[in-house]
Formats: sequence, structure tokens, C-alpha cells
Amino acid sequence: MAFWTDVDRHLIRYAGPGSFTPEIIDRAAGSFLFTQDGRRILDFTSGQMSAILGHSHPDIVDTVQRQVATLDHLFSGMVSRPVVDLARRLADTLPAPLEKVLLLTTGAESNEAAIRMAKLVTGKHEIVSFARSWHGMTQAAASATYAAGRKGYGPAAPGNFAIPTPSNVDWQRQLDLAFDMIDVQSVGSLAACIVEPILSAGGLVEPPVGYFAALRVKCRERGMLMIIDEAQTGLCRTGNWYAFERDGIVPDILTLSKTLGAGLPLAAVVTSAEIEQEAHDRKFLFFTTHVSDPLVAAVGNTVLDVLIRDRLDERAAKLGAFLRAGLMEIAERHPIVGDVRGRGLLVGLELAADPQSSDQIDARVTRRCLELGLHMNIVQLPGMGGVFRVAPPLTATEDELALGLEILDKALSEVA
Repeated sequence: MAFWTDVDRHLIRYAGPGSFTPEIIDRAAGSFLFTQDGRRILDFTSGQMSAILGHSHPDIVDTVQRQVATLDHLFSGMVSRPVVDLARRLADTLPAPLEKVLLLTTGAESNEAAIRMAKLVTGKHEIVSFARSWHGMTQAAASATYAAGRKGYGPAAPGNFAIPTPSNVDWQRQLDLAFDMIDVQSVGSLAACIVEPILSAGGLVEPPVGYFAALRVKCRERGMLMIIDEAQTGLCRTGNWYAFERDGIVPDILTLSKTLGAGLPLAAVVTSAEIEQEAHDRKFLFFTTHVSDPLVAAVGNTVLDVLIRDRLDERAAKLGAFLRAGLMEIAERHPIVGDVRGRGLLVGLELAADPQSSDQIDARVTRRCLELGLHMNIVQLPGMGGVFRVAPPLTATEDELALGLEILDKALSEVA
């Protein structure tokens, strides 16, 4: 077919083997994708974990059509009403002192800006993050990413350290030992710690209650800022507006992306007036082509409108309980399922490795799900069969979730 010939000839493969799903996607609506040949595929990943309102949400469509016809893009030093409105409204959803907002495009860009700000404000350069972390593919973000992509690209930014992904067993001792090692290796320039409240690319790992409060103490003791990356967890997906709320802490800097634009390229850095003032006094620079773009800012305002109007935090909690119960039933029927974990509509289903097969069972289940009309995403981890990241839109119905569970159950039965 000419299309796939063109794919092979002209597209750079950016995700290793199997970069491209073998389907031509023609359109999308709600919780479903539609292929060129007419197949309907249930989207259990919300696109790239982003489309929290589903695809082609009518409110988003109306906003884009209206905004692109009036004000789409400006010189980066200009501000517009959608940008200021979104900054104010985001601050209203957050605890004090988080009130100063920088609007950007992607998660990598927001983490890059947050790390850059932390280095400038503290006057230091060393960054701590979790093993299995994923913060982006730009220089500082990639240097703080340990889930994948570290080999073959030369030196990472100097001064980056990994600490163990938290376990539920004796985590305080694990954290103490981790920072004992950090202190030994540090050259006395610890600037910040950047962490995800739920490690998504790390296999849907949620640190135990109390961990982040203890981590914040470690940061405070060393004069470090705490950056929380809520690319996938922010804005109602976990059943709360922000996942960090569970732990009763407030980060020094918060980064948002994916869910903020509901599939469009919109990200944010949010911090306190005090930190922003110090950064400004030290001549903070993050001047990019699409900083403060009015088109996507208008979309962000519409995302907030829908989240509030439709109470999607409550809906995510309710549907998350339904989804988790269904996955637990699947786990009882299939010994290959090792664990079900997560919060709200961000849930992980772990499959054990199959020592009898060189073709990993998780890949076979993923392929069979797609054949049956369900798009699933698998995170493959060393020594494990893999973890499915289940993240349907917050607008999905119980019937759609039940359909996805039925297809997954069938694929596991046929493959395992």
C-alpha cells in the first residue's frame, strides 16, 4: 500500500521498534478512533494520555473555531485576555502560594522551564529525580528522565541524580539511604527535586502516603525546591484536581501539560510570587515562539469550564472505582495478571513475564486488543512482563469502560 511505503520512506521512527500502530486513523470522536477502512477503536489512552474530554469535544471545537478566527498567535512579549484569564483561573484551583503562571506547549518544555527557574533561583545546578521517571526529551528534562532514552546520546546535564522508585516496604529507610548517597555524591549544589506523584512510564507506581511529605523535608533540609510534574495526573484524572492533594503538601513549582490542553499543545509552570520575583530579579529567560499563545490558552479556559460544569473530578472518582473493580475481576480470572493499581481514571494492570515465550505476552495481548477494537498502551520494564496504562477520557461512559474490559478479558483469554 502506497501509504505505508511513504511511512517507511519518509517518517523518522521516533519510538524505537514498532514506532507506528499499523492503522491509518481517519478521525476521532468521543472515546473512539475510526480507521480509514471503517474500524472503530476504543481509545483507552486518551490519545497520548491527554484527551481528558475525549476527541472532538463540541465545546473544544467551538472554542478553536471561534478563537482561530479572531486571535491565534502573537509576538511572545504580548499578552491577551485568554492568557491572563487562564493564569488567574488556574491559580484559583490551586492552594496558596501557587499563583504565578507561565503558559507553554509541552510537558518537556514546562519541566525545562521549571528546572531552569529552580537553578537560577537557588544559584545551584544539581537535580534529583526518581529512577523510572519520565519528564521529557529536551536537555534538562531528559537528563532527569530515567525510564528510557539515556543511552547513546552522550553526556546528560551535569549534576543529575536518581533515587529509587518508592516501594511500600520500609520506604522511609529507603529514602534516608537514597539521600545519604546523594549527599556523598553532591558537590554542594543541590537545586531541586522533580517528581511525578504517580510514575506513569515507570509502571503506574504510586508512592505510599507520607512519602512526599518526607521527601519535602529532605528538600527543605538541603535548600532544594520541590517540583511536581502533573503532566498526566493533573486536572481531575485521579479523582482530585491535583494528585499532590492526597499528601497534604504544596510544591514550590508545579508543572502541567497533557491534560491542560485536552489534547492540544498547552502546558504551564505554576509557582509562588516569591519564587517568581527572585527569578525575575535574576533575569529569568524562557522566551519561546509559542509562550502565552492565545489560541491554546482559550482552549485551556474551555477545559476548566467543562471540568467544573460537569464535575469531572467526581466523575473520574466514580468511573475509576468502576474501572478498577472490573480490572480486579479480570485479575481473579487470569493468573498472568500480577497487580492492579492507580487512582481514578489512571490505572495500571501489571502482567507477569512469560518465561516460556520469546514473544512477550504483553505485546501479544496489546496486538489482540487492537484487532478486537481496543487501543491499549504497555510499559515494558526489566524483569517484568509489562504494565498496561489504562487512561480513558473522563467523559467515557460506563458502557464504554465495560466494552474495554470485555475486550481486554477476551484478549487475555485468547493469548494466555
